[in-house]
Amino acid sequence: MARTAARGRRRKSSAKSKGRGHGGALPWLFAGVVAVGSIALYDNWKSVRPILASRAPDKAAITAAIKADAPKAVVARSVPRQAAASPPQLAVPPEAVPVPAAEPVKLSSTARSTAGPQSARAAFGYCGQGAHVNCVGDGGIFWYKGEKILVADMVVPDVGAARCEGERRIGFAAKSRLLKFLNAGPFVMNAAGKPASTGAPHVISRGGRSLGTQLVTEGLARKPGAAGGWCT
Repeated sequence: MARTAARGRRRKSSAKSKGRGHGGALPWLFAGVVAVGSIALYDNWKSVRPILASRAPDKAAITAAIKADAPKAVVARSVPRQAAASPPQLAVPPEAVPVPAAEPVKLSSTARSTAGPQSARAAFGYCGQGAHVNCVGDGGIFWYKGEKILVADMVVPDVGAARCEGERRIGFAAKSRLLKFLNAGPFVMNAAGKPASTGAPHVISRGGRSLGTQLVTEGLARKPGAAGGWCT
């Protein structure tokens, strides 16, 4: 029995020593392989180098890919700290400054009543249904440039309110006489009072003689306030 136990112990110890021997030889074997491979690579470097270069990554392609994936840099606009000084303004001589042309001032009826004699001239006709600009409405009323004028120094019959044929004929004659006078040439308008609903009163004259005086002399008008009728 003692011999049998001793033999078992010897077998186990011999197995352990064999295992230890194989495990210690592996590092030396790996080192040998590396050494042999290094020597072979060194001896054949000229033929191996082109193969390695063809398999090496392209640096230019890698750089282009990195730039494409990288976010674009935002270029900040430089803001000037101080604006450029404007050139000094040269003084403009008074002669070079444009002066707007003066526009004619239209006088109102009130202004005309206080103004002096006014020379007037236009082509007149009888007033109709349209706008009254330069037209004759009655023997003692006409429109000049849209303003209603009343001949102040005479009274004529109203054709629309005539009470007899004689009064109507005188009214038509006075109206025709006024139209003829106004179209004969320039005449003078002299304000004789404030404007009213009946018109702006004026004394109409030519050559120093008033229209009212002429019509009174011709029997087509009467002086303001004179008594009498047109149908007697």
